[in-house]
Formats: sequence, structure tokens, C-alpha cells
Amino acid sequence: MATDNKTADTDQLQEFRDNRDLKLQDKKNENLTTLNLGPTHPATHGIFQNILQMDGEVIMDAVPTIGYIHRAFEKIAERRPFYQITPLTDRMNYCSSPINNMGYHMTVEKLLGIEIPKRAQYIRVIMMELARISDHLICNSILGVDSGAFTGFLYVMQEREHIYDIYEEVCGARLTTNMGRIGGMERDLSPKALHLIGEFLKRFPKVWAEFEKMLTRNRIFIDRTVGVGAISAERALNYGFTGPNLRATGVDYDVRVMNPYSSYEDFEFEIPVGEKGDTYDRFLVRNEEVWQSLKIIEQAYKNLPEGSYHADAPHYYLPPKQEVYTSMEALIYHFKIVMGEIDAPKGEVYHSVEGGNGELGFYLISDGGRTPYRLHFRRPCFIYYQAYTEMIKGGQLADAILTLSSLNVIAGELDA
Repeated sequence: MATDNKTADTDQLQEFRDNRDLKLQDKKNENLTTLNLGPTHPATHGIFQNILQMDGEVIMDAVPTIGYIHRAFEKIAERRPFYQITPLTDRMNYCSSPINNMGYHMTVEKLLGIEIPKRAQYIRVIMMELARISDHLICNSILGVDSGAFTGFLYVMQEREHIYDIYEEVCGARLTTNMGRIGGMERDLSPKALHLIGEFLKRFPKVWAEFEKMLTRNRIFIDRTVGVGAISAERALNYGFTGPNLRATGVDYDVRVMNPYSSYEDFEFEIPVGEKGDTYDRFLVRNEEVWQSLKIIEQAYKNLPEGSYHADAPHYYLPPKQEVYTSMEALIYHFKIVMGEIDAPKGEVYHSVEGGNGELGFYLISDGGRTPYRLHFRRPCFIYYQAYTEMIKGGQLADAILTLSSLNVIAGELDA
């Protein structure tokens, strides 16, 4: 049976390649050139490929190819206890790992019926908004690099390191954070973490204002981005766009406002929108979202509630290590959670969060066992890349690079 499946997969792959080759052959115009953009080109910012059909510098057609770093996370999750799936989410959009972690935790908490305390919700908001800032500053500074401006990238990367310092104090990791737990946070914010957050709120606004000044009204940058890679609101909605790439077209959809979670309804912030849906609008929307994230962090930081940083859910939340050493009941719970020996209730839930790139959703089906029966990740980058071909047709090769950069397609989230 396994051999039959393998043969079927091989036949399907060959059929795809044959169809792709036929599409790329243009008998009417022998002057067209086939060009590989990726999968190892540095300007693609990840391992994915576009086979372009070029008439000089103009792109006449393109065929995308994905799957170069597909790691079968959804299938792996079906064989892992709920507690051990968090590290898989790190490795999707690794530019904003905490959002992935906490989105997954909230999905499982919805299945389990766990309500976490206000303090834990506010801490999550602070971490998720720091992750959004980190994600946006990477995207916009790289967009500057792709248009020939390297200085801004070097400048804001220093601030990303300060965000990583906060991560490290909160959870011990910097990039793939594995932050938090099902039921809340692993630990409370330490005095050092609170100090680092306060210092970031004082220092970063000046840095971001200087970065904006460097590019926003820069004549070369404007010429390279205005009208490039534009998509209409109607087409974006038809594809399933969300996040900054949708808001750049003028649609003010934000999961934090439409379906509030983790006490986002407690905070005042605005949803920036664009008009034309081009590369420049996507840049401006992300710039303004950084300011709004700072506003949210400041509100959560100043109004951080008292109380516990985790829910009272001993069947699913690891007990403190000191209690494990001194209490038999805590030791039993610790063993059962770590070894994945606690059954989850039957159910079917979907939960989404506003990720760095858009609506990041988790569709979870439980059959009452110790692992998910099915866990599907709704990855916004997978949707954006489907529209990429349409967005670059008729444009120049140099514009294709900027368009891809402004969409912020992360290979880890594209393939999963």
C-alpha cells in the first residue's frame, strides 16, 4: 500500500512539472526568457521559487513553487501531546514567535474551557505587541535594503536585539521562544523584565521616528514603491488577505478589534489603513502599526493588574518546581503533563489572533485523546504567495523583489 501511495505522489509531481513546463513554453514569441527567481536567491528572503517568463526586464508570466522547507508540522502535531506542540509554532513565522505560541495556547484553552487571569492576559498582550514591532521593523527595514538603503536596517536591528533581551528575561530564549504555557505564562514578569520594557518604551519611539524620516519622504524610495505590486481590496478579499496587506487596500479588518482576545478590548488603539494596496501603502501601514503597538504596550505596562500569572488548572498547567520536590500531588501532575498522559475533552474549535502578517488561525479537533486528532494552521503567508504571481505580472524584475519584500512572505510560515 505504501508503494502505491509513493507511486501516486510521484505521478502527481510529474504531472505538475509537465503542466508547469507547458505553461512556460510560448511558441508565439521566441524572444521570451525563462528566469528562476529563487529558491536560493538572497532577495527572496526564504526558500521558495518563482519561474519567471521575461520579455527583457518585463515579467510576462510566473509560476510559483513552494514546499522546499515543508516540515509536516500538522502531521507531527497529531503525534505529540498538546503540551509539546508549542515549539512547532515557533518555527512558522520566526520573526514574531510569541504570537504563534500564544495563539496556539489560546486555542487549546478554548477547547479545555480555561479562563486565564487578567494579569496573564496583559503580559501576553505586551509580549505579542513587542513581537509585532519586531516583525514590522524587520519587514520595513528589509524593504529599504531591497531599494538600496542599508542604513535603516542596521539602525533598527539594534532595537530588535533589545526586544530579544526582553524575551530572554521572560522565557530564556530569543528567536524561537517557546514562550508561555497552556493556562498562562511560565513565570511572572521579573523586576528586570519590567525595567527592560520601560526602557524600551522610552528609547524606541525616537529611533522609529528617525527611521520613518529616512524613508517615508525619500524621493528614490517613493519612486521605487508607489504603484508597485498593487492589489485592489476586492481581489485581496477574494484571495483571503488579512493583516497589514489587506489594510493597505483600505479594508479596516483587524482580529484584535473584530474578535477581541486576551483583553484587547481594554486598550485604545487605531487601525491604520491605506488606499491603493501598493508597496508604499503596505510600508506606511506597518510603520503606523508600530506606533499603535507602542501605545498598547504602554497601556498594558502602566495598568498591569495584580494577581496570578496563570490559571488554576492543575491538570494542564505545570506546578511550580518547588512543589514538585515537596508535594506528591504536584509530582503526579508534573509527570502526567510532561509525559502527555492527560486526555483532552472531545471538541472542535477555531481560534485566531492578529499575527505579524495577518490572521493566524488554529483549527483544532480533539477526539478525547492525548494528542490532537487534527490541527490545522491558517498561515497568512500561504495565502499571500498565491496572489504574488498576479501582482508582479506586467511589472519589472526589480519591482518583483520589492513586492515580495513588502508582502513579508516568511518561508517558515508559507510551508509549515
